[in-house]
Amino acid sequence: MILLYITVHFFFITSLLLFLSIRKKEKKEKKKKKEDKEQENEKEKEKEKEKEKEKEKEKEKEKEKEKEKEKEKEKEKEKEKEKPKDKDKDKKEGPKEVFVINPASNLYYQWLLLITCPVMYNWTVIIARASFEDLQHKYLMTWFFLDYICDLLYAADVAFRARTGYLEQGLLVKDEKLLLKHYTSSFQFRLDVVSMIPTDVLYFVLGLDYPEIRINKLLRISRMFEFFDRSKAMTNYPNLFGICTLVMYIIIIIHWNACMYFSFSKAIGFGADPWVYPSLEEPEFGDLLRKYSFSLYWSTLTLTTIGEMPSPEQDSEFFFHVVDFLMGVLVFATIVGNIATMISNMNAAQAKFQARIDNIKQYMHVRHVSKDLEVRVIKWFDYLWTNKKAQDEREVLRYLPDKLRAEIGMNVHLDTLKKVRIFADCEAGLMIQLVLRLQPQVFSPGDYICRKGDIGREMYIIKEGKLAVVADDGITQFCVLGDGSYFGEISILNIKGSKAGNRRTANIRSIGYSDLFCLTKDDLMEALTEYPEAKTMLEDKGRQILLKDGLLDLDPANIKPDQKDLEERVSRIYGTMMLMQVKVKKLLGDYEKTEKNLKQRIKLMERYTGEEVEEEEEEEEVKEEEKKEEDAAPEPEKKDDEEEKPAEEKKAEEEEETKPEEEEEEDKKTDEEEKMKTDE
Repeated sequence: MILLYITVHFFFITSLLLFLSIRKKEKKEKKKKKEDKEQENEKEKEKEKEKEKEKEKEKEKEKEKEKEKEKEKEKEKEKEKEKPKDKDKDKKEGPKEVFVINPASNLYYQWLLLITCPVMYNWTVIIARASFEDLQHKYLMTWFFLDYICDLLYAADVAFRARTGYLEQGLLVKDEKLLLKHYTSSFQFRLDVVSMIPTDVLYFVLGLDYPEIRINKLLRISRMFEFFDRSKAMTNYPNLFGICTLVMYIIIIIHWNACMYFSFSKAIGFGADPWVYPSLEEPEFGDLLRKYSFSLYWSTLTLTTIGEMPSPEQDSEFFFHVVDFLMGVLVFATIVGNIATMISNMNAAQAKFQARIDNIKQYMHVRHVSKDLEVRVIKWFDYLWTNKKAQDEREVLRYLPDKLRAEIGMNVHLDTLKKVRIFADCEAGLMIQLVLRLQPQVFSPGDYICRKGDIGREMYIIKEGKLAVVADDGITQFCVLGDGSYFGEISILNIKGSKAGNRRTANIRSIGYSDLFCLTKDDLMEALTEYPEAKTMLEDKGRQILLKDGLLDLDPANIKPDQKDLEERVSRIYGTMMLMQVKVKKLLGDYEKTEKNLKQRIKLMERYTGEEVEEEEEEEEVKEEEKKEEDAAPEPEKKDDEEEKPAEEKKAEEEEETKPEEEEEEDKKTDEEEKMKTDE
């Protein structure tokens, strides 16, 4: 009992202590919460105060902005008052326009031609004056005059370059600052600055015997190369121009080598040995013209590696001679090789044309063609080559874009095509398509362009030559067709009701060589597919022409349908039927898929819910009963057959009939098992 009493008291005291400790903790937590709330309230108050201060600052800023706006408005008013004064000044002074030079213009090309002259002068004269002292002293004033004119042109070229535009994103830049920045940031600007350094000041230090101080003027050679490249692109004979420029380079190299040889001989001593220039004490070799001609002759023989001059004797002479030989082998080999390729390019078209003639000659020889026909073919080729009509226009223009090709075709063939009556009022797009499809053809004397009764598959426009409309005998002429005439335009339209149909109604023969343009029926119809209104207009014009000539049959019974039109209609109907079949098949397939998906979903819903759709089951049972009745219904014809069959075949048939029933029972069992599982 005492122990129980002690234990009870002990538990009671411990429970009191626990209760008191818990109450203390709760009080402490309440105090902390109060303190936290107070701190939060203080922080919120501080934040509110800060927000109020910020609002006050914003208000002050807004006031300052309003004051600034008022000041700006006052300034604008003052400017508006001053604007009429400025306008009056601008009217008096005039607008300042920046003149920009287009690098693709003729002005730029003409300036290149002008600036090439001082470049060529400096490259030929400076080295000659430095080598031949007599040339420098004899014409000193003329050299100074020409030098300073060249310097002025160089200075003008710098200003010209600063105003030359350039393309950026396909547009010509015309901003003055951008043009200056583009020019000054280029490497050519540095060369131009170096070439403009006034080195002539050194004449006062070194004397007038040193014209080589102007060697910095040679740095403008890029202008000469640019002029040659532009000229080669603009000329109609680029290969010939290229040969001329290479010959000029050869002459300049020989000229420089001649001047170097004379200066080298002067450094060694004139007449010191047979290799150098002879002594000037001899009257023959003291003349200026003889000095230059002898040096030029020596330079030509050395660089062309002919080598008929005396052999060198000193070491320096050997080195000079070796350098000359190497330069002659390398430089002249490349230049002569380029000349050879240019000459071959000049004759490339002729060689290609000659190869074509040779192939045809060989073919006619193998096939034993008559000599008269062979002569006619060769004469036809000669006419094409002599009159420059051997080129195929389509092959030449195939590298151009469609728009440029159309513009060239319109420029060349539009006037001839407009002469045809049916094409006179056609729209521009159709005319472009027809112009691109015109094919030039050349006929020899006596050639028949068409015969009476032939099927008309093309029309012809006479560009040059004369054609005769002749009788069936080929002798009697009814009329002569000249330049600008045309025929066959009605036959290619194939108008319904035409008494002639699409047959030729006359014999047309070439009197001499005639140049014609041909437009085929297929090309015309291909062009008219995109212009149905133009097609109806052309057919109406053709009917009017046939009515005037009395060649149109107005009786609808005699108008036969065109086979091609019927074939096109049948093919279109067949195509639409095929499309309809494909669409119906797709719809049926989609319907079957959706039906299967719905059935599967319904089955799943039945399995999950445990409910069954009574209507569907009844329908299925009805269908099964109908099938059984149909299978069980005896047919009179089949009974006889069954009696004749042996017993084994009957058993096999009965087994086959029972198979689907067994399969259905198995399916039902599996369905019931799955339902049980889902219920569990």
